Amino acid sequence: MAQGAKNCFNVHNQITIAYQPIMPSKISSHYFSAVLKNPDIPFWIGSVGFFTLGSRALAVVIGYQIYKITHSALSLGWLGLVEAIPALSLVLIGGYVADHFSRRKILLITRGASCVCGLALAALSLHSYAHSLFGLYSVIFAAGIARGFADPASTAFEAQVVPKAMTATASSWIGSAWVACSVIGPAIIGFVFDDWGAYGSYLLITGFFILSWVSTRTIGPKPQVMPEHKEPLLKSISMGWRFVLGHQPFWAAMALDLIAVLFGGVIAILPIFASDILHVGAKGLGLLNAATSVGALGTMLYAAKHPPIAKAGRNLLLTVAGFGVSILIFGFSKNFLLSLAALTLSGAFDGISMVIRRSMVRLLSPDDMRGRISAVSWVFICSSNELGAFESGMVAAWIGAIPCVVVGGVVTLAVVGLTAWIAPQLRKLRFDPQTMERVYLP
Repeated sequence: MAQGAKNCFNVHNQITIAYQPIMPSKISSHYFSAVLKNPDIPFWIGSVGFFTLGSRALAVVIGYQIYKITHSALSLGWLGLVEAIPALSLVLIGGYVADHFSRRKILLITRGASCVCGLALAALSLHSYAHSLFGLYSVIFAAGIARGFADPASTAFEAQVVPKAMTATASSWIGSAWVACSVIGPAIIGFVFDDWGAYGSYLLITGFFILSWVSTRTIGPKPQVMPEHKEPLLKSISMGWRFVLGHQPFWAAMALDLIAVLFGGVIAILPIFASDILHVGAKGLGLLNAATSVGALGTMLYAAKHPPIAKAGRNLLLTVAGFGVSILIFGFSKNFLLSLAALTLSGAFDGISMVIRRSMVRLLSPDDMRGRISAVSWVFICSSNELGAFESGMVAAWIGAIPCVVVGGVVTLAVVGLTAWIAPQLRKLRFDPQTMERVYLP
């Protein structure tokens, strides 16, 4: 057996420690502020933040633009599928590439591709976008290709930028930046769209992508552990899957998030609620998109000082259940303010879940397999987001937007109960918040 495969199956020997009582999950103010004193972490936060501003704003503009062209829930579903096909097809190869080539260079190339896609969308919308539907889908398809390589490289490169001792706190800082920009991007782009149209919106989005590229470029090259033996592509990719499927906390957490977002996610069909149910237009759509991130921002800022990883598994299950309840409230709501509150609540629960899952991938992955394990994680994430968008569009076209959301909330709650029953290792997963090592209960 190759050395890489041995590392895959012997990771428990690297991280097992004797049981010790768990202290309260609280990080000292020294560690809280030391994260920002590291010269590279603020630039990484900027890279993530600016890219999030652009990508979240882009999701609002492209969705609203296509819905205004077609007035079809199914067309919103196709939008998710168009991005999911290349992203899902290439993400595993992207994980292999991220483990065998410079992750920093991969990010610079893919961030540059995002800039080109933003300009292409602006060009298509320069005069009249009423006849550019195929062009819009084509550019999103190209963006999905870039994403297939960018996502695993980004997750793996973060581990090179952030020292292990700062993992949980840095994850909360980075996650908070992501969430804050997820609030700002959708919130402002609706107003920009009303004033400047799609053309001006895409130019602004391209500017955000350029700033992300510059922030990434500012971070110097980092030492990267390469696999000792370069196995054939398919064998190397399979090692990432074997690792994830061989460790119950990994596959259970990923599957839980996959099903919850696949069925409980509502972002893809928010244009329907904004236009036809709540009657709030593009500005209201931007606020609805931002609401989930507003909720997540508060919980993630709190988690920066109090990471929820001491009882990670239990906390993950509870937060996904809370997400399901909030989605049910949104589904039944006919009031704009109540809908905003429900989406804010869903974001609060999702923010905690995000910190836990980000920390799990960081702390439980061997260095020389981070790209491939991250790629498997992104398969689940892409499936839940983009295929979830397709599922939402299809089901909403079939039974209506409101029943679609309600069914999704019920399915999410059912899956939480099933996961808690069949995955005891996830339910009992704990980390020592001081050493960031996994704690095994007797």
